Amino acid sequence: MVQKGRKLHQLTPLIMQTIRKSITFTQQQNEWIKLQIQKGDYTNDSEYIRDLVRKDQADNLKLKELQNAINTGFNSGISEMNIQDIVKKIDDGTL
Repeated sequence: MVQKGRKLHQLTPLIMQTIRKSITFTQQQNEWIKLQIQKGDYTNDSEYIRDLVRKDQADNLKLKELQNAINTGFNSGISEMNIQDIVKKIDDGTL
């Protein structure tokens, strides 16, 4: 269903398009994938691989956020507070 006033090409990003790929696994990897399907966690190979990609994307996003937080900390300079002062402020909820 196309929303009124929107053209089909404007909706393309909302439609999840798939691309067929051919990948090769070792026998051990193939058995692992089959086991995940047999356990009922996934219905087929593609679903398992897509889930792995989604988890990898989420992990990479978390890593980038952590790297940004570390860089922000390094760029903020050296604190004049000592560790006890910092812990007290955290405990008080003021930091």
